[in-house]
Amino acid sequence: MSNDTPSDKPRERAPRPDHSAARAGKRPSTPKFIHKQRGRPGSGAPDGRVFLYGLHTVELALANPKRRVHAIYATRNARARLEERGVAFPVEPEEVAVRWIDGRVGEDAVHQGVLIETETLDAVSLNDLGRARLILALDQVTDPHNVGAIMRSAVALGADALLTATRHSPEETGVLAKAASGALDLLTHIEVVNLAKALTTLRDEGFTVIGLDSAGSVALEDTDAGRRAVLVLGAEGKGLRPVTREACDALARVDVPGKIKSLNVSNAAVLSLYIVGKKLGIG
Repeated sequence: MSNDTPSDKPRERAPRPDHSAARAGKRPSTPKFIHKQRGRPGSGAPDGRVFLYGLHTVELALANPKRRVHAIYATRNARARLEERGVAFPVEPEEVAVRWIDGRVGEDAVHQGVLIETETLDAVSLNDLGRARLILALDQVTDPHNVGAIMRSAVALGADALLTATRHSPEETGVLAKAASGALDLLTHIEVVNLAKALTTLRDEGFTVIGLDSAGSVALEDTDAGRRAVLVLGAEGKGLRPVTREACDALARVDVPGKIKSLNVSNAAVLSLYIVGKKLGIG
């Protein structure tokens, strides 16, 4: 039998108020917002919009004339850092506390004190590719961290566009944008209903379509990339779907010297983009 009485139990301490903003001479505002998170899955933003966060991601998003930005929320320090970088604000930033941003994107998100509410980028069609020479296509790669990392590598290695199917691909969210580290606003992203049909269209327009396959009969280094190329990567484990494989001119493998012969899809994208880019004289 316990000897505890109500008076013996430790009392819970009330949370200590945060007076840091008051000591700084200005109280961060608390913007009015619908606290029930709605909209695109994983975005946390109101219907039809998306939250993007992180200094580099926000800087490049604000520099993109195709971006329609509705609100900018930033701590005093984050705003100062953006101003130091010469960032032009399309709308006046609203000063908020770090905890306010945490409440919108989660405490684990590395937002660096800045968050913007923006509309997603408008869709781009195959007809807008212009004189593109290197395109990366993803066949049902759905993880936003992987896709974001792939977009970042695609920009770094000189790819002109990313091609995905509307279904079975991640939507534009803050998680994807953060992983892409600004590439979301630098890389042309084309979504199509039928990936295999789009690849066939690109073949008719003079692109060599190369599917990456660990069981491919020829090494990627020895594969003819032509003058313009589309590099197609499939989801980890599943690889390319049969209908996608049939739409390719060639199926090639990436040879690696170590005991582990398979690569994470984002790492495979880096290596294959580098190989094909060299063949096309990019970089």
